[in-house]
Amino acid sequence: MDTYDVVILGAGAAAKLIWGSVGDRSVAVVEWARVGGECPFVACVPSKAMLRSARVWQTAADPQWAGLFSGRVPGADAYQEAVRRRERIVHGRDDSTNASALAKTGATLLRGDGRVVRPGVVEVDGTEIGYRDLVLNTGSEPVWPQLPGLSAVPVWTSDQAMSTSDHPRSAVVLGGGPVGCELAFLFATFGTAVTMVQRNRRLIPREEPEASTALAEVLTGQGVRLHTATQATRAEPHGTGARLLLDTGERVEADVVVLATGRRPRSAGLELERLGIDLDPRGAVTVDERCRALGADHVWAVGDVTAVAPFTHTAHYQGRIVAANLRGRTVTADYRAVPHAVYVDPVLVSVGHTVASARAAGIEPLTTRTSMSQAVRSATEGESTGWLMLLADPDTRTVIGATALGGHAEEWISEVSLAIRAGVPVDVAADVVHPFPTFSEILEIPLNELAAR
Repeated sequence: MDTYDVVILGAGAAAKLIWGSVGDRSVAVVEWARVGGECPFVACVPSKAMLRSARVWQTAADPQWAGLFSGRVPGADAYQEAVRRRERIVHGRDDSTNASALAKTGATLLRGDGRVVRPGVVEVDGTEIGYRDLVLNTGSEPVWPQLPGLSAVPVWTSDQAMSTSDHPRSAVVLGGGPVGCELAFLFATFGTAVTMVQRNRRLIPREEPEASTALAEVLTGQGVRLHTATQATRAEPHGTGARLLLDTGERVEADVVVLATGRRPRSAGLELERLGIDLDPRGAVTVDERCRALGADHVWAVGDVTAVAPFTHTAHYQGRIVAANLRGRTVTADYRAVPHAVYVDPVLVSVGHTVASARAAGIEPLTTRTSMSQAVRSATEGESTGWLMLLADPDTRTVIGATALGGHAEEWISEVSLAIRAGVPVDVAADVVHPFPTFSEILEIPLNELAAR
C-alpha cells in the first residue's frame, strides 16, 4: 500500500494552496471530477464571465453611450456570443492545465472517489492508500427541494445553467440568495422572461434590509418578476417546459426551472464516522480555529464541506491556514471580515457586521450612509447609482461592518476588511489618502463622519 504524508480528498479551490506548500512532505490528491473544483469550470468563473458580457451588451443600449456604439445585436445572439466567450475562458472545462500544475509540485493525482476505510487509510476506487494527515476538501452540491413533480419537468442546477448553451425564452428561478439573484439578472439581461420565487420575505435575508430592497429594485428593473414570501407547492409538465403552482394560488409557466435553493456539504459516502467525526445537521464537518476536524486526530477540513462562509475565497483562506499548520506553524482562522458579493449590476458587497448582527453581539453600532454619486469617479464612469453604509463600534471606535452597492466596491471592500480584521481606529482609517478620482474615495466621507462623532 502506498502511503503519503498528506492525502487531500478533493482538488477544489483550497487544495492548490496546500499541495505545493507543505515543504518536502509527500502529497496525494484524490479527485473524481476536475482538478480545480467547480469554481473555475461551472461556478464563479463562468458566471462572472457571463455577467460581464451581459453588462457590456447592456451598455450598448444605454442612451448615454449611444453615440459610441454602432449597434446592438438581439439578446439571443448576444447570449450565444457570451457563451462562446465563457467557453474560451473555462477552456471547455478541460482541467489538464490544472492537473499539470499539480504534477509540477511533485504531488500525485489519483482520479476517482475516495472514502475512509479506517484511521490512516482511505480507499480510492478499490485501492487503499495510507496517510499521516488527511484533508477533507470535497466541496458542496446543489440542494434539490422536496417539490412534488419537480423530477418530471426541465430543471437546471446553477452548475448546469453555467454549462449549457441553451438560451431559454422563460425561466423560473427558485431561491433568492446570491446565486439565484445573479442567474435571474443574467438571463433577464439577455431577454429571458424570468420569474423568481423566494420563500423568505426578503432577498439575501442575511444582509441589511436596505441591501435586500436595492437588489429587488435592480432585478425588477431588468424585468424580473419577484414573488417573495412565496413557495412553490407543485411542478408539472407544460408542453416542453414546466408549470409551477405557488402557495399564493398563482401559476407560473416557463421553459426551465433553475434551482438556486442552496447547497449542502458533500460528505455523504466519505465514511467519516470511522474516524469518530460527527457531522452537523447540514452534513458539514465541524472544525476548530486551525481547521482541524473535531473528533479525529490528523484530519483537517477546508472549503464548502465545513459550511463556514461557503465562498471560494474562504476556501483559499482555509487552504492557507491548513498548509501553514501542516508545515509546523500554529496558525488560526478569523472569519470576522470575510466579504460577500452579489455580482449583479451594480454589484452589491458586504463585510463584517450588519446592524442586526451587531446588536445580537451586544453592540449598538454607529452608522453612516453616503451616496456613491459623491465620488467624482461616478460622473466620469457614468455610474452614479449606489451607496455605502459603514458601521462602527462606539466603545472601541473601530469599523465593524460595511455594505455597499455600486462603485466597483468589490475591488476596494478589502480595505474595509483589513480595518475590521486589524481593529484599525476610525481616526486612522479616516486619515488614509486615496488616489483621485477613484470610487474608493467614497470611504473618506463616512469615515470622517464617524471620526467626528
